[in-house]
This record gives sequence, structure tokens and C-alpha cells, in this order.
Amino acid sequence: MNDCAAVDRETAKSPRPFNVQVHTIVATIVQKFGGTSVGTIERIKAVAARAVRTKLAGNRVVVVVSAMAGETNRLLGLAGEISTHPHHREIDVLISSGEQVSIGLVALAICELGHEARSFLGHQVRITTDDSHGMARIQDIDASAVHDALDAGNIVVVAGFQGTNAAGQITTLGRGGSDLSAVAMAAALKADSCEIYTDVDGIYTTDPRICSDARKIERITFQEMLELASLGAKVLQTRSVEFAMKYGVPLHVRSSWEESEGSWVVPEEEGMEGAVVTGIAYDRKMAKITVDAVPDKPGMVGGLLQPLGAAGINVDVIIQNSSVKNQTAVSFTIASNEAERATKLAREVAAGLGCGEVTCDTRVAKVSVVGAGMRSEPGVAVKMFETLGQAGVNIQMIATSEIRISCLIGERYTELAVRELHDAFGLATE
Repeated sequence: MNDCAAVDRETAKSPRPFNVQVHTIVATIVQKFGGTSVGTIERIKAVAARAVRTKLAGNRVVVVVSAMAGETNRLLGLAGEISTHPHHREIDVLISSGEQVSIGLVALAICELGHEARSFLGHQVRITTDDSHGMARIQDIDASAVHDALDAGNIVVVAGFQGTNAAGQITTLGRGGSDLSAVAMAAALKADSCEIYTDVDGIYTTDPRICSDARKIERITFQEMLELASLGAKVLQTRSVEFAMKYGVPLHVRSSWEESEGSWVVPEEEGMEGAVVTGIAYDRKMAKITVDAVPDKPGMVGGLLQPLGAAGINVDVIIQNSSVKNQTAVSFTIASNEAERATKLAREVAAGLGCGEVTCDTRVAKVSVVGAGMRSEPGVAVKMFETLGQAGVNIQMIATSEIRISCLIGERYTELAVRELHDAFGLATE
């Protein structure tokens, strides 16, 4: 008998508002809950109640949870009080404990509602990763233990954010890694859907804090969501969207506090190109580095950027000005938290290549329009540029993909640019 079944149901303190007829199993559903969703005992009880309702509707249910809100930062703070240069392996051992607390509490809450639950840590599920402590990549999941627990009638509760490498050492997947854990688990189980529960009730055409008339998107393609996530939208972690797209896992972004339908992230379907622009994203955490007097000859740009890549600094938008007297200027953007390190390295490299002054501007932001319909609709770029120009917003750099146009602008114009573009492309609620 499952250990949780031994709980005395007659003394359970939680209410039992479940009077739902059990049907034949219709689907396997993975539900992911973040730190705020399990941040208090009352919220943990609500997570348990939702999982039970989903099971009583006839589904096999796997719940993936993060550490309680603030717990990871608290643990990192403790480490910082002991060591200024802590070992990454030990940090993973430390911070992975937050999820262990969460899965135990959620499983207990499910038991208190009269249902069987079984919790699993990353090594118990056998989530295998590479050796990159703090930013590990999932290599394989052996879901047999989870299948067995589901077959036995359990609601399975899995620790997000963690796995183990080939040597059995604990690894973590980086910030937002619980999303990735949930999607990977859904892929391994061939689940019918992966529900991502958040503080908002879906994916919006832009940040509702900037545009109060932003509209909830019912269905969005993996490609569009991947662009929005990589460009600053915070609803989903980029790696989790990539994983879902690779394995065809439908994502359902929903509110932790409401029962309403959320937003579906799915493969592109017929008719989904109806909207030319699907959403507006922005990212204030940008910096622009400019290298002047770069000799205009083959290999110079590669010579400038290669050491940054080797140092793990991701370069985003790149622009090279036209040559004047056999010299040019090269500008590129990076994340603002890398500005100091990147500028120092760029100055060292530029000096060695015989370039001129290196400057860094952290007062910039990137605003982007995204939409699958842009593939077949001309004039989107012109409309974007004209809209920003009429609003008095100067464009410093431009980057494009098949379904995205991004402009680097002054940071102080971010909200104005987002509002103007949102209106110009008709994305407001009807």
C-alpha cells in the first residue's frame, strides 16, 4: 500500500469539495507549478486540490513543482555568507533541496484529500543531464518509475529544476528550469499536454502593465512563442519552449488562481497566419558596445567577437557601419548584466587588433514585433519604422528573422514604443 494511503483520512483537516464521478482514463497531463503557486501552505493545498480535480476528471496526473517562493534565493544567500567563490557542485546540492520540501508537502496535501500520491526527486525519476552544474542540459529521462506509480493509481509529484549527471551528482537546470523539467517529463511520458500554471491567465499580445487593453492570445505557434520568450516575454522559459517544439508537446499556460482556459502553444495550424503580428515584446536588460576605428579588412569582426563567445558572453544584434578611410565601426548588443565584463574584454581584444575606442551604453532597450503572418505580408517593417518615427523614437539598430523584427532604442522610450506599436498593429482587445 502506498505510504500516503496510511494517512488517517477521517482526521484530514482539508475540506473535500470533490464530488466528481470518475471516468475512464482519457489523458496523461503534466501540471507545473512555480514558486509563488507553492509559496504558502494554503497555496500548496490549492495545488493539491487542482491535481485531484484533474485526476477525478479521468486523467493520469503528474505534478512538477518548484521550490517555495524565495527559497532558492534564501539558500544562495546562506552560501554567500560562507563562501565568496562557492563550488558549483555544492551549490547544486544546496539549492536542489528547495524542491524536495515542495514535493513532500504537495504529496502530503494530496493524501489529506483522500488520494494516493508519490513524490520523486530528479535522481529517482532518473533525469540524466550533462555535467554543467547550474545550467545543465537534459540528456535522457527514464520515466518507468513514474509510469509504474501512475499505473498504481498515484498522482505523481516530481521535483523540477534538477537531475543528475552520469556520475550520479546532483545538477540543476538554471533559473526557470522547472518549466523545462515539466516539458521534458511530458515528452518522456508522451503526455497529451503540459499545463504551465503562472500568476497570469495566459499569454498576452504584450505586457498588460504597459498596455491595459492587451489581449489574451488563445493559440500561438511554438515559433512565435520562442521568439517572444527569447525577446523578453517572461511567461515561459526559452529552453522549455524549444524542448516542447522539438518533441511536439502542447503547452497550456494557465492561471494558478482561476479555472478559466488559458493560452495554448502548439505547432502551426491552418489559419494561424491570419494575424500578421501576434505580439509585442521588449527587453530593458540590454547594453550596446561600440568599437570605433576597426580596420576594414577580412576577419576583423570575427576576431573581435570570438573571445566574447569563448568567455560565454552571448552577442545578440550586430551592425557594422560603412567604411571611411579603410576604417569602420562595429556595434553589438549583450545582456546588461554582462556589460562590465564584456566591455573590459572587448577593450583588450580591440587594442590587440589595432582598433580604436570601445564604449558601452546601458541605457538601451530592444522592442520587437512577432508574428507568423509576417512571412507572407509585406510592409511590416515599414509600418514599424514609421510608427516609431512618428512617436519620436530613434532606431539605433535593427535585426530581423522570418517572423520577427527587433529595434534597439533608448531605454526611456520603451513603454511609448510598445504602446504605439500595439495600437498600430491592432492588437488591442475588441
